[in-house]
Amino acid sequence: MSGTSSISSAALCQAYYLGVIEYGEALRLQESLVKARIAGDIPDTILFLQHPPVITMGTSAREENIIGPRDALKNEGLAIVYTDRGGDITVHEPGQLVCYPVFDLKTKERDLHLYVRNLEEVVIRTLSEFSIAAHRESSYPGVWVGEEKICAVGIRVSKWVTKHGFALNINNDLKYFSYVYPCGIIDKRVTSMSQLLGHKLNMENVMLRIIENCSQVFCSDIKLKSPEYLGR
Repeated sequence: MSGTSSISSAALCQAYYLGVIEYGEALRLQESLVKARIAGDIPDTILFLQHPPVITMGTSAREENIIGPRDALKNEGLAIVYTDRGGDITVHEPGQLVCYPVFDLKTKERDLHLYVRNLEEVVIRTLSEFSIAAHRESSYPGVWVGEEKICAVGIRVSKWVTKHGFALNINNDLKYFSYVYPCGIIDKRVTSMSQLLGHKLNMENVMLRIIENCSQVFCSDIKLKSPEYLGR
């Protein structure tokens, strides 16, 4: 991950699609990228990927929001991981596109609330291009369609460099969400793009639209690169 030292331009960003990788591996990779971004060794970077089925517990998560029997979770191979992102409980599974930006907010606006709103804006714009009218809910971070959540958002920031990001439900069947109260919300359901549209989507096409909208919202020139350049 070596690169030109003291890289600070907000207009430069590299993106990678990593396929399906374990949550722990993705977390270790993010931590490495955050250190490199803080040091100025790499430009802003976005990881796109999918996770095998996993329940993640954010810094605000409560055990009572796991409502599925532990034996059932174990039989499903559904691990529970405690992580350092903000927010409560959520689920990752194949068919859900996860976006982890490693951005230096010192080159942008030093405003965490604005950063979260901008991530939501990227998703809202992307969904609109697939004829899905989405919106924010003032009480909850993330993106909603009607009364159903379609995208979870949770971040962490170290020295103004971001980690974690958002998870957009595209083709995942949502079955694992029945084991939890997603984001700790008891009376709301989740949905996906394929559920709303009645057909599966090409995830790469959705990712490319996210990259374009991310470029516009964050005023960045985002280049999609081969994962081999990450040196994993």
